[in-house]
Amino acid sequence: MKLFALNLLLAFSWMAVNGDFSLTGLVVGFVLGHLVLWLAKPVWPDDPYFKRLWGGVGFFFWFLKELWVSSVKVATSVLSPNMGNRPAVVAMPLDAKTDVEITLLACCITLTPGTLSLDVSPDRSVLYIHANFAEDPEAVKRETKETMERRILEWLR
Repeated sequence: MKLFALNLLLAFSWMAVNGDFSLTGLVVGFVLGHLVLWLAKPVWPDDPYFKRLWGGVGFFFWFLKELWVSSVKVATSVLSPNMGNRPAVVAMPLDAKTDVEITLLACCITLTPGTLSLDVSPDRSVLYIHANFAEDPEAVKRETKETMERRILEWLR
């Protein structure tokens, strides 16, 4: 976390030196600060900052793709009522353990059109999901675990 703060400090310094207090100036300063910190990586050999930052960027673009695909699927379902939605509530066992991991997973599921996180069991071992297209509930469970939960855990751990 300290490298992220240092990267932001370098970005704001870049903005101040150039007198460009815009989003573009922030992005350019952040990228240049990241490059400087990456060159100085031997100073912080065990810090997971670089892995987490690039993991977050990768997750962001993967999630945008998932949003697009599920939005098209829901729009197709709305426009062709004979598509045959088979909604179901699925109980998915969780590998996520921390509050941040569980919350991020639940939020991403809820943000994806066609799915909704309903509840987490009291022992935090099961997440209940409403899926609008659940022809095979086991496939919904398996797909969510193998894609979304796995990617979140790879990013945060």
